Amino acid sequence: MDLDKAPEPAGGEGCLVVAIRLPVRIVVLVLVVPVRMVWDALVVVGRFLGDTVFRPVGRAALWVGRAVFVWPFVALWRHVLVPLGAALRWLGTVLLVVPAVALYRWVLTPLGHAAMWFHRRVLTPVGHGLAVCAAAVGNALLWLGRGLVVVPSVWLYRWVLTPVGHALMWCGRGLVSLGALLVTGICTALYWTARVLVVLPALAVWRWVLAPVGRVLGVVARELGAAFGYAWRVAGYVSLAVGRALAALFRWTVVEPARWVYRSVLTPVGHVVRAAVLRPVAEAARSVGRVTRRTLRSVGVTARQVRSDVRRALLGDPRRPGAQGVQGVKKPAAASDDRDDRFLLTKR
Repeated sequence: MDLDKAPEPAGGEGCLVVAIRLPVRIVVLVLVVPVRMVWDALVVVGRFLGDTVFRPVGRAALWVGRAVFVWPFVALWRHVLVPLGAALRWLGTVLLVVPAVALYRWVLTPLGHAAMWFHRRVLTPVGHGLAVCAAAVGNALLWLGRGLVVVPSVWLYRWVLTPVGHALMWCGRGLVSLGALLVTGICTALYWTARVLVVLPALAVWRWVLAPVGRVLGVVARELGAAFGYAWRVAGYVSLAVGRALAALFRWTVVEPARWVYRSVLTPVGHVVRAAVLRPVAEAARSVGRVTRRTLRSVGVTARQVRSDVRRALLGDPRRPGAQGVQGVKKPAAASDDRDDRFLLTKR
């Protein structure tokens, strides 16, 4: 059996890769096969338990949860809360909404109309007059503030503060330029110092030590990953073969003997038992039933005959005496019943 699904081209691979691949795959295969077999066994057991235990238990738990948590709340909502809510809504409508609507319609609305009339007729003219007065006072204060504050402030800003600010800005630019020159020199010195003492040694260590070691570790990790993948698939084939072998062994050691015993021993024995025991017993039971039914029917006929005789002895014949000799007239029902009963008894 090939370990590779599709063989990769050998070009571009060094001798180290080729020397590492086969031992790594053999070792990983030996380690992975038991794990894969245990995994497949656990999967089979889990599926069996899920189909036979967990799923019925889950359905039972779901039904119990519905019966305990859902149906009582549904019944409470349907038969208690909904009628209570309807009653509270009707009560709130009667006690709050209707009085509030009446208050709004017959009290607040007239008061609002009166307030609007008062605002239009009284407050608006007064407000217009106050606005005219306030505008006149504001214009006077604005002219006074412009003459006393704005004009002196503009003159002070233009002829005093602006020249002083320009002088301070020129001095600040000089100081900033000097500080930038100093900071640039210090940063340049620190840069070259860090480059010579840290960066160049770290680059040399990365280029000549860490990169080759990383390549080797990458090759080893890649081969380990590929080996685990191939070993897992091969272990799956091995586990499948072992499972089929165990299934065949179980079939030939348990199922087939049981089937042969059922077909060759139990089925003929069952046929013999059915033909020799069950059928005669059934026939005897049916015969006993028939005899019992006939006996009960005879007892019933005898009881009816005795009853009719007792009735005739006590009450007499209900028919008229002259009706028996007339041709074309049937005999009394009691006589016909007696003859039928005697015929049935003779037949039995």
